[in-house]
Amino acid sequence: MSNRREFEIAFVGLKPGIHLYEYRVDDEFFVAYGEQDFTNCAANIKLSLDKKSGFMLLKFDIDGTVKAGCDRCGNTLPLQLWDEFTIIVKMVDEPDSMNEQEEDPDIYYISRGASHLYISDWIFEFINLSIPLQKICSEEEIGGIKCNIEVLEKLKKMEAEATKDSSPTLWKGLEKFKNID
Repeated sequence: MSNRREFEIAFVGLKPGIHLYEYRVDDEFFVAYGEQDFTNCAANIKLSLDKKSGFMLLKFDIDGTVKAGCDRCGNTLPLQLWDEFTIIVKMVDEPDSMNEQEEDPDIYYISRGASHLYISDWIFEFINLSIPLQKICSEEEIGGIKCNIEVLEKLKKMEAEATKDSSPTLWKGLEKFKNID
């Protein structure tokens, strides 16, 4: 990753206490991670690193926007990013085995001899987690200038056809056995 150094923190020289970092992430950041299901990312990440003896508390505040395809009509839709994430980084002798055993995803282990903290993978993960699961226009916007009217009309036709023949074919013909004496 060409911008990897931008997302690494040399924590060895930091004094105990809170240290603030700010990052601006755009589409170029995601090139190393492959194709994403969104574009035009403009994310601001505020990181609060609280260094303690033996561990660090990282608080990520994600804010910004991306554009993704609407789940209903397929047109591009602007989405707001907003979320907060917390990671506890503990310094141990055997971080690899500790990371394999740890069940809590918010706890991460690094070697006591480590000098840098690489946060780009966490930023990637947290931006993706900040995107809403359901990407659809609000009820007021449906059929508006952002929507693909052709797709909406086809969906209405398909819905009408599905509700028109709502009698289940599995039970069809059983009504003749209903009143047998």
